[in-house]
Amino acid sequence: MAAQTIEALRSEVAGPAILPGDTDYEDARKVYNFMIDRRPAAVVRCMTDADVAAVVRHAAEAGLELAVRGGGHSVPGFGTADGALVADLSGLSTLTVDPAGRTARAGGGMTWGAFNDGAGAHGLATTGGIISTTGVGGLTLGGGIGYLARGYGLSCDNLLSAQVVTADGHLVTASADEHPDLFWALRGGGGNFGVVTEFTFQLHPVADIYGGPMFFELSDGEAVLSYFNDFIKTAPREYGGFPAFQIAPPLPFVPEDRVGEPFVALISCWSGSPSDGEKLLQGFRDVANPVAEHVGSMPYPALNSAFDALVPRGLQHYWKAEFVDDLSKEAIQAHMEHGPRVPVVNSTVHLYPINGACHDVAADASAFGHRDATYAVVIAGMWPDPADNDANTRWVKGYDAAIAPLSQGGGYVNFASGDDQAKVAVNYGANYDRLREVKRRYDPDNLFHLNQNIEP
Repeated sequence: MAAQTIEALRSEVAGPAILPGDTDYEDARKVYNFMIDRRPAAVVRCMTDADVAAVVRHAAEAGLELAVRGGGHSVPGFGTADGALVADLSGLSTLTVDPAGRTARAGGGMTWGAFNDGAGAHGLATTGGIISTTGVGGLTLGGGIGYLARGYGLSCDNLLSAQVVTADGHLVTASADEHPDLFWALRGGGGNFGVVTEFTFQLHPVADIYGGPMFFELSDGEAVLSYFNDFIKTAPREYGGFPAFQIAPPLPFVPEDRVGEPFVALISCWSGSPSDGEKLLQGFRDVANPVAEHVGSMPYPALNSAFDALVPRGLQHYWKAEFVDDLSKEAIQAHMEHGPRVPVVNSTVHLYPINGACHDVAADASAFGHRDATYAVVIAGMWPDPADNDANTRWVKGYDAAIAPLSQGGGYVNFASGDDQAKVAVNYGANYDRLREVKRRYDPDNLFHLNQNIEP
């Protein structure tokens, strides 16, 4: 049945269907996280909405697993599965910017790097993650945390409409006026409801920003984290930075004898005037003297791509996430115990503030489930050698076990791992029951289940 389905599908789609045995199959089957090793029945590089609809219909009719791959950054590897039909959206990567209306239409396979370059050419941007190779689609559907969130809200808060292929293979528009229940669910409910082939976003005037990384001694870490916790409660919304634990990479601004050591880092993004940004960051220097820093004015897309080299495709990934109300003394102590044990330069821990404009949106206005959180914490275990999988996975789990009791009880779905299905309800938060109802309406047979799955 699978072979017949794929042969029939090949005759319907404009893009190539890559099968086992094809010369490019080995590369096509791999996703960003090389801990995931799956052999799909076919990878269809969709070029049109009709291609996506055809893949969805054939998977449903043949009873095949359906995997949807946008940027391919899913840590659990949801963009592939053994024996699955993979709808690879990388061919849907066009961007149309309306500078006068401050909107942009982005294809479902676009990455944030391409989006930021296109919008940035007009001095515009919207909230779009931390790593530029991340897909626009996956980030937005899970909520969308990024440098600009405190100023302009989550990525999903800037979504104006979406073109969606639903489980029955039809293309519909979801917006405040059309299919509003689907539009609500797409903004934080992940890939549970359909395949988004195009996103329309609100843009904002963001050209150059002032910021970059600062590295502080571990002995100053508690003071830096405590200062940040007080600072971020009333910080101007132009500030979108976050504290982190990071091993210093071999970069020119890092003293050569300190490369490879762990530090408490501060990554700053200030979208106001450089002089105001300089004054604001001086507050951190008054708390502790940075060991190294690379702070200045730069185009926003440059900051969004600054850490790409640390996280190339092909690493091993295992992550955990928690939403946090406040960095209490106990929480800071837990971070100071586990954060310095970050195993390799690729791994990191980020504490993203999601207050400011994120809190302007009512808790039930979109599906994003933890509007009252102040931080979204991610323990991002990433390393090159599979031989380190057991040890480094234990580090992530032990760290999470230490901070989870001090957290809200849920985590950001875009940072969840494949073994977090038991946390799905608490991760989606108070909106989970409504999400299940929308899921029943648009995908009653749970065709779209390779995700942080909401059962109908």
